[in-house]
Amino acid sequence: MSRRCELTAKGPLVGHKVSHSNIKTKRRFLPNLVNVTFISEALERNVRLRVSTNALKSVDHNGGLDAYLVKARADDLSPRALDLKRQIEKKVGGAEAEKKAS
Repeated sequence: MSRRCELTAKGPLVGHKVSHSNIKTKRRFLPNLVNVTFISEALERNVRLRVSTNALKSVDHNGGLDAYLVKARADDLSPRALDLKRQIEKKVGGAEAEKKAS
């Protein structure tokens, strides 16, 4: 399983571990990933994603998973999240078309 956030595409970074004697050795800074179950109001179901805690905060700030995915760039999303985005846009677009027709 890759260590990459499914919503923000955050991945491992490379840096130095610096000892007291200032010797630098390579190390990896891993993102803080958690398994989270989001509720999609448009799809009316729960969605499990592996996201960084930073993305979790961003989803809350944007008003839920549906609003976050609609605003998110397709380049940053994982294939699963991109599929969810398309489903949500299709569902929301269909609902808006029905409102305009009536």
